[in-house]
Amino acid sequence: MHPIKLLTFIGFGLLLTACGNNASSKSSNFLIQINSETNVISNANTLRIELINPKNYKIDSVQLTLDNSKIETSVALASMTLGEKIIKAKVYYDSKFEIALKKVTIVSATAPKLYTYEIVNTYPHDITSYTQGLEFYKGNLYESTGQYGESKLRKIDYKTGKVLDNINLSKGYFGEGLSVLNDKIYQLTWKEGRGLVYDVDRFEQIETFNYGQSKEGWGLCNDGDKFYKSDGTAYIWTLNPQTLSEEGSIQAYTNKGKLTNLNELEWVDGKIYANRYQKNGVAIINPQNGAIEAVIDFKKLKTKVTKHQGLDVLNGMAYNPKTKTLFVTGKRWDKLFEVKIIKN
Repeated sequence: MHPIKLLTFIGFGLLLTACGNNASSKSSNFLIQINSETNVISNANTLRIELINPKNYKIDSVQLTLDNSKIETSVALASMTLGEKIIKAKVYYDSKFEIALKKVTIVSATAPKLYTYEIVNTYPHDITSYTQGLEFYKGNLYESTGQYGESKLRKIDYKTGKVLDNINLSKGYFGEGLSVLNDKIYQLTWKEGRGLVYDVDRFEQIETFNYGQSKEGWGLCNDGDKFYKSDGTAYIWTLNPQTLSEEGSIQAYTNKGKLTNLNELEWVDGKIYANRYQKNGVAIINPQNGAIEAVIDFKKLKTKVTKHQGLDVLNGMAYNPKTKTLFVTGKRWDKLFEVKIIKN
């Protein structure tokens, strides 16, 4: 939706956020020390934790947790999700306790690969559409567009660009990503804290749902079982398909740092494809731990569309499982590109 430095790759423009952390502690008597001077450690390593007791208090017991899950002083990280986490030591001594805290960042052990693509076909696209989300469902292409007073939900004949069905959203809604599951269309709104649900056959709204910790709606996709939702940060939230409540999250990380401003999402062969707002690339994310496994640079696509005053950024991805190709467009682009991803 919106408002990596990677290898030597110039042009993708995915800017990494630095991982450095400072230790933090509620306790004045105890400190947590780990086997990383920078407090950044890769998931190929083992996290080793030591409690520093400079005043030599007689300690009765210590309870260690990592993001509220009980741990020992040695933790293999291979199965952990990536991102910023809090180590907490609850130290019992002298009939009382204190809590010491430390922030640690777990990054991927592997740098992302660089994939390329080839254009298979080019189709017309409505140049006025501020595209937010695209998705194929049972052979049909659905599109969500944004901007207050312009937001729409559409069913489109992608080969001709003809609009088969259209719903104009209320002027108070800024349309965002969409996903279709079990004959229902789920469309996000940006800052309104609410998602809209439609019957795919009748093409009419049937209900709404509210967001949880993810205060904003940006991108949405599903794996056939549950939904994945972005909110403009490095987080991707998993939603229960029945209740639409948030049940967990991952953070998108490379071997260097996190990727923020995650926007449009698409589920492709067991991975989450995500673009970053105002950038020309797509990151391929492992949904189990958040590792960015590869990136694709789509910068050249924008040079192939009609230039005009309202032309905006790359946005909108839809994977067609029948053709095994990805369809890509942008905000107010007059073309929809069908591309084949080449894994180098």
